[in-house]
Amino acid sequence: MEKSAHAASRNPVRKPASLRQIAASQSSIQTLARHGLAAGISAAMLMPLCATAQTDPTAQAQGKAAESATFPTIQVVEKAIDPNPNAEVGAPYKAKTSGDSRHTRPLAETPQTIQVVTAAAIADSGQTDLKQILSSQPGITLGTGENGNMFGDNFVIRGQSAKSDVFVDGLRDPGMSTRESFAIEQVEITKGPNSSFAGRGSAGGAINAITKQATLDYNFTRVNLGVGTDSYQRYTADINKAIGDNAAVRINALWADQDVPDRDPASRARKGLAISGLYEASKDFSITLDYYGARGKDDYPDTGSYLVGNQPYRRPTESDVVGAQDGDFMKSDIDTGTARIRWNIAPEVTLNSLTRYGTTNNSYAFWAPQYNTNAQAATIQTHSRWQDVKYFAHQDNLRWDTSLFGRKNESVFTLEYTDHQVDQGGYTAANALPFNCRTATGSGTNNAYCVTVPGSGTDGATIANPNSITGTTWTRGGKNYDWHVKTVAASAMDTVDLTDRFTAFGGLRLDRILDFTAKTLNASTGAITGDYQYEETLRNGWAGLSYKVAPDGIVYAAYGTGQDINGGEPDSGTAAGYGGLVTVTGVGVVTNAKPETSKNWELGTKWNLLDHKLLATAAVFRTDKSNVMEATSQAEYAVDGTTNTGANRVQGVELGLVGNVTDNFSLQAGAAFMKSKITKANAANASLIGHPLANFANQSSSLQGKYQPTRDFDFGGTVRHDSRRCGGQPDTGVAYDAATGLCAQPVKGFTVLDLFANYRINKHLQLHANVLNAGDKEYYTAVYRGGFFLYKGDARRFTIAIDLEL
Repeated sequence: MEKSAHAASRNPVRKPASLRQIAASQSSIQTLARHGLAAGISAAMLMPLCATAQTDPTAQAQGKAAESATFPTIQVVEKAIDPNPNAEVGAPYKAKTSGDSRHTRPLAETPQTIQVVTAAAIADSGQTDLKQILSSQPGITLGTGENGNMFGDNFVIRGQSAKSDVFVDGLRDPGMSTRESFAIEQVEITKGPNSSFAGRGSAGGAINAITKQATLDYNFTRVNLGVGTDSYQRYTADINKAIGDNAAVRINALWADQDVPDRDPASRARKGLAISGLYEASKDFSITLDYYGARGKDDYPDTGSYLVGNQPYRRPTESDVVGAQDGDFMKSDIDTGTARIRWNIAPEVTLNSLTRYGTTNNSYAFWAPQYNTNAQAATIQTHSRWQDVKYFAHQDNLRWDTSLFGRKNESVFTLEYTDHQVDQGGYTAANALPFNCRTATGSGTNNAYCVTVPGSGTDGATIANPNSITGTTWTRGGKNYDWHVKTVAASAMDTVDLTDRFTAFGGLRLDRILDFTAKTLNASTGAITGDYQYEETLRNGWAGLSYKVAPDGIVYAAYGTGQDINGGEPDSGTAAGYGGLVTVTGVGVVTNAKPETSKNWELGTKWNLLDHKLLATAAVFRTDKSNVMEATSQAEYAVDGTTNTGANRVQGVELGLVGNVTDNFSLQAGAAFMKSKITKANAANASLIGHPLANFANQSSSLQGKYQPTRDFDFGGTVRHDSRRCGGQPDTGVAYDAATGLCAQPVKGFTVLDLFANYRINKHLQLHANVLNAGDKEYYTAVYRGGFFLYKGDARRFTIAIDLEL
């Protein structure tokens, strides 16, 4: 991963440096001082002045006055320039502001839990996929799914699915893809429902990735070359070049390939290219155009493990088999273009305009193992889907800073239009090789493929060549689901200082669903078998009040809402148990329904400590979700359901600490202590009332710390802990075994340690080493409701990288 580097004074740009840059980077001056050159240069510059002072009486008098005068101390501090405009200078893990211009105050003054992971923290951690980065943060777990809802990153924030609540630079990213970090400046996790910012959805929160953009401030060329165990290779480049005084180009590139540790032959490959071009016509008007392209492919996709046994002995199998076959794959192709305009219309009025068009093509086709009781072995099943996404979005944010009754007032008015379309289908498998086992007891012909020895039981030995037993050829089938939504939205937000200590925050947003259609089709003939159309206006608000108890400390209270519609998860089709379109039991057709609604109350405090280099936060919250769409059973493919019959509650406490504890010690730490329960359910799920939500960890915490004993060497690590959780359907309580009262699909808690170290050889070269999962802990992150997808964390990996600044 690319690292923030020392000042690039060897490639100066004619644009004057900002005070922030001057304060942030003095490595060249330090280098001169170490060689004794600074004193010589200073003396040479002062000699003519000294000669003049000796001959001019007036100059002599002025010189004596100057000698007696007291000048402010100029402190030269060697710090790396961080091109992230939202960074806190000198604190690599701490962000000062949000990348979303609608947050008008610094994060330390915003009455809401907003957790930020900076590029420096990501680079030190050694994690690269967004899923890996965010699953290490407190209050976030991973969800699971299969067939229509297995694509890409599946996050659960405060117990609520957030796979459709991922944003890039403030615009929703509906691609549901596998996302990489090579072009990310910082990742912001907003906790609690807040559709005033995010629009529909965001029941538990939202994720906003801020991308790297071209800058006129200075030029740099950074290259990172990494290798490691399990055939790990990762190469990135980050190049920024000013073209004259008014234009700049920034290029980020990625090529990466790796085997999944201890899961041969599973592998992951990532390629990416991000190009950003800036034209600054004047200090008041600029245009930025950027392209983002990414290609992700997993050969022999790793679906992890599976559960075996009965309660109270339900556990992961000890058989470490990967069931994927030759030719199996999981792919994600992303192409996105964005245009940004920033116009300072007047000293107090600024317009930020964003327009984006993108396409994402996701597909997977593979075999995955699960335990078969009759075969007394692990058999493999097919899972496949393709999904093509097209999306257009335009957003205008007008900020107006004014005075209200003599008090500072910041207003933001937003207009937004989005057009998102998702087509889905599947693959058919043609198998060239014969079955090698049977799932029925007694005599009979083989009717299945086994990857462990038939009759050997739950932890049977793996058969010979388990990844070459089917001879499968995959053929893409026709479209079976067509999801399309057009939305126009308007919002108004205001931040006003009521007194020197009290500040009020508020916002209202209307989202008009202009055209929502969800069609099911016969994949072979293309005939429409179902056509659901829906129109709705979503009304959401956010309000907060903060009180400054000290110059750098606030307490606050906040309230926010979020809403989503029936069928709002486009990748779930008509899988009612996973947020898909709910068809009503006994009717056989879909029907209109009230939006699902989440309400969140939060009380908290934030403190900027140690000269603003350390931010401490604490919040207590409660989220109530009502009008939940429910499936009518815990069946694997529940289609029929009921609308607006469910409700659940999540409440808890979150703590955070990020920044510099000392000049040599940086950290990012957080903990979440939460409880969840179903408070209302339909008749079919009434027995689940009081049960917790699926893949919900009551306790989660993480600590990433870095200590720098010398100017050229630092080391640190990350320790993260998740408590145990249970599998099940989103928005429906987890099932318990009737006989034992234990969770039917358990996932054990875990604690994992990662280590890293950095050594700077010179101003051009730095070494970076990581040991991920240093204790080689076997752990699992999520489980499917049937227990036959048990996502497994990566085993130990060693990597070493060279950071070059050219």
